[in-house]
Amino acid sequence: MPEFRLTQISDTHLTRRYPKLTDNFLRVSDYIDATRPDLVVNSGDLAWDAPTNPDDFEFARELHTALPAPCRYLPGNHDVGDNPTGLGPVPTSPVTEPSLQAFRAHFGEDRWRFEAAGWCFIGLNSMVMNTNLASEAEQFDWLAQQLASAYGKPVALFLHKPLFLNTPDDAELAGTAIRYVPMPARSRLVEMLGAVDLRLVASGHVHQRRDFTFRHTRQVWAPSVGFIIPDRKQEVIGAKEVGLVEYRFQPDAFEVRHVRAPGQVDVDLDSLLRSS
Repeated sequence: MPEFRLTQISDTHLTRRYPKLTDNFLRVSDYIDATRPDLVVNSGDLAWDAPTNPDDFEFARELHTALPAPCRYLPGNHDVGDNPTGLGPVPTSPVTEPSLQAFRAHFGEDRWRFEAAGWCFIGLNSMVMNTNLASEAEQFDWLAQQLASAYGKPVALFLHKPLFLNTPDDAELAGTAIRYVPMPARSRLVEMLGAVDLRLVASGHVHQRRDFTFRHTRQVWAPSVGFIIPDRKQEVIGAKEVGLVEYRFQPDAFEVRHVRAPGQVDVDLDSLLRSS
């Protein structure tokens, strides 16, 4: 395959309770129908809050099944619960093995690897990191095997939480630790990834579009498909807007295009909650 076209969507937060989020997803679905990528990746938070409302998973699965392209999925904190950090409050809905099983039952494996256009694509479950769950150890063992068999191919990594804000050594802060892969799991992951030709890390979670390069690895934060978070709740880091990201991979090269589907609306979280 000389070229592989991948569309990343993220933080769709689907639920029957908020039609505005469904409308934004349907605008994205129309765009995917018009562009027909080889693969769609949802990098997490498919559901509004599946740990407390399992029907959100059912609804999210219905809408994703109708997408006119093959899909792969990764869990976010609103799908399976959040991971603990060294600083900050204990998660109100911590990730558990049963919540992971519920995700897998609806959307398939929560980690994956495939090759296309001379690239090795890896999807990781960032929510198990730092949990000491059996799934965390299993994933690290699995990742070591996948990286050992990359055989020099460029690697594109997808996961829900960004690795870091600016550098791998960023200090964790109580107010922002939940935004990134937590320590010490982050250090272990970064060390493992240092053994391969990592060209891209694609994430979501923060609901802001951001695109920067650290050393030779491009870090792309996909915006939410569904809504933006007001400044009073979250400082501006990148661009607060809804949208998606398109990638074109060719042997030893790739392109990134930041996109807003026609008809998508910047739904503000405060106004969304007031409408319920």
